[in-house]
Amino acid sequence: MSPAATLETPKQTRYDVVIVGGAMYGSSVSWFLSDNPDFDGSILVVERDPTYEFTSTARTNSCIRQQFSNEINVRVSQFGAEFVKNFREFMGGDPRVPDVPLQSFGYMYLASDDTFAESLRESQKIQAACGAATKIMSAEEIKRDYPFYNVDDIIVGSINLVDEGYFEGSTLFDWWKRSAREKGTEYITNEVVAMTLNAAGNKVESVTLKSGEIVACGTVVNASGPRAARTCGMAGIKIPVEPRKRYTFIFDAETPLDRDLPLTIDPSGVHMRSDGMYYLAGCPPDDDPAVDYDDFEQDHSIWEEKAWPMIAARIPQFEAIKLTNSWVGHYAFNTFDHNAILGPHPEVENFIFVNGFSGHGFQQSPAMGRGTSELITYGEYRTLDLSPFNYTRIVENRPFVEKAVI
Repeated sequence: MSPAATLETPKQTRYDVVIVGGAMYGSSVSWFLSDNPDFDGSILVVERDPTYEFTSTARTNSCIRQQFSNEINVRVSQFGAEFVKNFREFMGGDPRVPDVPLQSFGYMYLASDDTFAESLRESQKIQAACGAATKIMSAEEIKRDYPFYNVDDIIVGSINLVDEGYFEGSTLFDWWKRSAREKGTEYITNEVVAMTLNAAGNKVESVTLKSGEIVACGTVVNASGPRAARTCGMAGIKIPVEPRKRYTFIFDAETPLDRDLPLTIDPSGVHMRSDGMYYLAGCPPDDDPAVDYDDFEQDHSIWEEKAWPMIAARIPQFEAIKLTNSWVGHYAFNTFDHNAILGPHPEVENFIFVNGFSGHGFQQSPAMGRGTSELITYGEYRTLDLSPFNYTRIVENRPFVEKAVI
């Protein structure tokens, strides 16, 4: 809890839906619910820190891609791109809502071995069947179109310049939250510290707040990001989601490139892209354990020893660069299969998961928020079938295989 946060009391003693966590996913679900004319219930969003300073939402790189190896992940991101490009229309044509440009400089996956090269080719076929504009490029073609790359060790690349790149995700978040409130959703600064199940153990009857109030509920939605396991534990549920550090670096180049830098995924695991007048890079640490929920301490050797050397090797023009900013964020990392965990628990049937996005959260939030609201309202998905992400696969030990995880 933020030291300056004052706990707020809910206006009611019962809500049809209680959402634990008010960042991107809590706000996505609450907005899609409140915007659905077939849902007429009450919604309470409980957020522990109204500044959102250390949420994954606040520390995201806010990118979107269709380059996945599984069709449903492609479809999810395609809806995300449609939503971003038509944001005001989706928000009911409200003239206050700004346009949200999608800067389609593309993702460039680079393959330096035959196995990954073949994986890119196979994934491209799946993406093309979904209507994506992904194309495979030889090293020579990459050098022709992007002469700044060193491709001496590269076999092929995969790129899509249509609806892949960067968007201002904070705008979506801000307007979802604002609009949901205007439609009757109640947001409070507080924290869910306990849950009470019924005698049969198959429903959450109420949640207890840090301020002491007990709030009865029809449905509980776990939108707790990297804290998902803690929220699950209150209902006696386990989930394979933990906080993992991810590093972001902003740098200036003495000699900037003469064109946009696609979001380049290097074989080393470092990625980089254009960021306005500057450039952004990111990577996981080589030693990647779970960390404490409040651990955002930086390891500066990661820039010096891993990121910077790779950047200069891949783009020799970046040998003279200056780090201008850096931060650490947390992935809500699904250790089971690195994909979203959705849907109800098979035993605690009114406990709904929206968890474990493992770095895909911002780009997937429109489709996942919409689908979760459908599930709550109708008891089924009515647009995209998101059932492959349901929690039941965890219980049944059926990993959802997705090869394109950054």
